[in-house]
Amino acid sequence: MSELLSLSRAARLVGVSRSILQKQIRDGALATFEGKVSTDDLAHNFPSISLEPADPELARVNQIKEKAFGKRVFERALPDKEVLAARLTALGKDITRTRAELSHYQLVMRWLDDKFDELAEENNALRSPLSSLKAWLHRELAEAPEAAMVLEARESYRQVVAPHVRLVPSDDDFFVEGSETLLEAALRAGIAMNYGCSNGNCGCCKARMVSGQIKKVHPHEFVISEAEKNMGYALMCANTAVTDVVIDAGTAAGPEDLPFQQITAQVEDMAYPNDDVLILRLKTPRTSRLRFLAGQHVTLRLAALPPVKFTIASCPCEERRLEFHIRRAAGNPFSDYVFRQLEKDALVDVEGPSGTFVLRQKSTRPLLFIAGNSGFAPIKSLVEHAIALDRTESIALYWIGSRERDLYMRNRCRAWADALDNFHFASLVAEGADFLHEIERIAVEYPQLANADIYVAGPEALVGAALQALPARGARVEQLLTEAVY
Repeated sequence: MSELLSLSRAARLVGVSRSILQKQIRDGALATFEGKVSTDDLAHNFPSISLEPADPELARVNQIKEKAFGKRVFERALPDKEVLAARLTALGKDITRTRAELSHYQLVMRWLDDKFDELAEENNALRSPLSSLKAWLHRELAEAPEAAMVLEARESYRQVVAPHVRLVPSDDDFFVEGSETLLEAALRAGIAMNYGCSNGNCGCCKARMVSGQIKKVHPHEFVISEAEKNMGYALMCANTAVTDVVIDAGTAAGPEDLPFQQITAQVEDMAYPNDDVLILRLKTPRTSRLRFLAGQHVTLRLAALPPVKFTIASCPCEERRLEFHIRRAAGNPFSDYVFRQLEKDALVDVEGPSGTFVLRQKSTRPLLFIAGNSGFAPIKSLVEHAIALDRTESIALYWIGSRERDLYMRNRCRAWADALDNFHFASLVAEGADFLHEIERIAVEYPQLANADIYVAGPEALVGAALQALPARGARVEQLLTEAVY
């Protein structure tokens, strides 16, 4: 019997990216039912899929993609032995139930065979049609397509290695890999879950399990009442999935859903892609991660310096890491201090987040990102978040620099383009800071301007040029979002 799957689950089963399935849907080669696809159609469209648990090429792409984010992909392998044993037990129960159903179907078929023979004996006119019907039933049951059987085998493997989680009412979904908790897996997938300490103390990530089985993997001090336990409530930060699960949990739909936070982070690393730019990476405490949406900014307080506001350049999917791109500015106290005196392990107070330059998370339209100079910082956050969400058919990134040296992280962009089959990157230099000329060039070159969600961040001259040129070339104003970055 055919089953309807979300695109992320279907892509995982056949070993392709979601963008490939989305292209098939757009081209009319794959039907959808309320945003989902059937296993029968998958088996038809991918008849030569392998029984191997994962496509080697897809695994290579995923590794490049995750390394491009600075993630530790090799730390997420199989779950620990207790979780693995629980998942295998659950799978064994499913197999036992399936075998019982098959035995029942066989009994029904034997009854039908006898009934057909009995009716044919009683009415000779029915002999030929009943014989044809009987032969058709046996043929259809015997000729299950090999691709469908492979899908079923891979689905069983997937349930053990990476259970599928669906959130209601938002209908977000993700996979739990290795020894991840439900919260860690959601954040890695770019989903803005409600949480506080992420360490089992505050209870902010408490959610109700609608269906499926979970297992506690971390102790927690927050007390869940017996009544809530009986209703299915558990902490997302302390449990992992044993089977596929459905969870009633809150997510941040927009900036207004995020609380104001004050945390103290520690300088983890400082890198200098050139003499004018410092990549500052902070690490937040284990008990107080910063909740934010990609593209937002925070206020930094360091030493006795006046507070300054910077856009976060990292993805919310990063684990406890905040990245900032700081330009050298002569005479600016903060800039002078971080370039000359700031040391590793120094403490930095972080307040926020704020800002509305964020992704339209439910949109599946093509994404066009245009960055100018240091406007790459919020664009980088948005791009990494979009890749983590894996909902859009295609991503295009254009980075315009006033000079060549303003394109200070081109290798990162090239890594995305190399890793993803739906990602286009181009770097441009605006001679004489003529951003309008480069924006018009992009508008002519980019083929989906009228249908794309467009995000532009950079100097005011770049933003002004985009607001002038892109709508004139067919871009829809309601799908154009801008952010001035100094």
